[in-house]
Amino acid sequence: MHTSSLFFKRMLPVGLALGTAWAARGQIGHEYGATWAAAIGILTVIALSGRKDWYDRLPVIVVLGAIAWGAGGMISYGKIVGYGHAADYLNVSYGLLMLVIIGALYGFLGGGITALALSTTPEHKVDWAAVFTQMFAGGYLFWGVFIFQLEWFMTPPRSELWAACMGAALALGWYMHRNGYSYALRIAFFSALGAGFGFGFGNFLQRMGHTSGIKFNWWNVMEYSIGFFGGLGMAYGIFSVNKWPKTVAPGKTSNTIAWIFLIILLPVINLMEGVNTKTMMSTGEGIHTADPAAFAFNWQVIMWVMSALFMLALTYYYKPALQEASTQKKVVWLTLFYMIWYIIISNVISAIWLTPKFSSQHLYWVNLVVLWLLLRKNTPDALAGEESSIPAHWPYVVLKWWAAVLLCILLLSYIAISIGHVHPNAQIRFE
Repeated sequence: MHTSSLFFKRMLPVGLALGTAWAARGQIGHEYGATWAAAIGILTVIALSGRKDWYDRLPVIVVLGAIAWGAGGMISYGKIVGYGHAADYLNVSYGLLMLVIIGALYGFLGGGITALALSTTPEHKVDWAAVFTQMFAGGYLFWGVFIFQLEWFMTPPRSELWAACMGAALALGWYMHRNGYSYALRIAFFSALGAGFGFGFGNFLQRMGHTSGIKFNWWNVMEYSIGFFGGLGMAYGIFSVNKWPKTVAPGKTSNTIAWIFLIILLPVINLMEGVNTKTMMSTGEGIHTADPAAFAFNWQVIMWVMSALFMLALTYYYKPALQEASTQKKVVWLTLFYMIWYIIISNVISAIWLTPKFSSQHLYWVNLVVLWLLLRKNTPDALAGEESSIPAHWPYVVLKWWAAVLLCILLLSYIAISIGHVHPNAQIRFE
């Protein structure tokens, strides 16, 4: 596929989907919020693939990849974002570069596990028990040595679980390398490249936004950036390979369990943690309602009833199709409705329907419409057929792109301090 066609037909829809969902995740946060956002991005990939075998295994592929993307949510980065708003070059460049590392960990874990789920074939099955036990062991050992022993702190005194994610990523990469999953390893690197650049660049955009004096949710812009570029990276890694091997046949039990997680368990966790009494009372107080407690109760009831209807509708209309006669059209509508559900939750937490001012929450719907138009126009046929090889020199291509990203981040750090604006909540890592 020509590069421009690849971008507009495959990469851009995935970037829009994951970017919008990751921005909406800002109202919910943590691992569970990132997992739902990642699920939307992976659903978009599958909808664009034209692969019947991927449609049939959709629940398992989406859940594995989404949980891996969401695992990065354990990393604390609030103070690191603050370093990017400091007055001197050392702290700013440190902050932006550390965000590149954190974003890369999100992308490597999420993109790598997603690609492994797409790569497992009858002749070359992934040993998932080995993958996850090795990742756990690698994460624990890396954290133990570099944080507990050497005390290589990235963001003191906050949590240093970035090191656990780093160890898990190294273990995952080593598993893919020694077991011959070159497709998956390549995709993991491109996903890491996109998400890493997106996070560092997003912090720069946030600082420039504050400098402009325009009243907007610039933190949300940073969140959109990591999702958008992370989606571009993952999509490029997957769709730049024209033909994939046929994956294993779907297992009814594993598909059912994954579907229950995707449609019931994950939304329930997000509702309990994101639309709880404390959060909704805070929202009610923020818009000066007469009775915040009543406001919180009413909207919680509305969201639980609406979510129950979504669960029933999606299960009734899509679950049989995903196990028997899947079609691209049904997967597209599943993707759109799953995204609509998530946007509504984010909108309710922000109470955008009850406040007269424009916000980034309104732009989610614009992105949704654009995504729908792109999915409608695409005829997904690029990945149909037998396996094809990938260029042997791809590691050198990735290294050149990484060098370009690092140079770009260093240049953006210089531009940031040249503007002269320092945020009141800027943090200092090095005196």
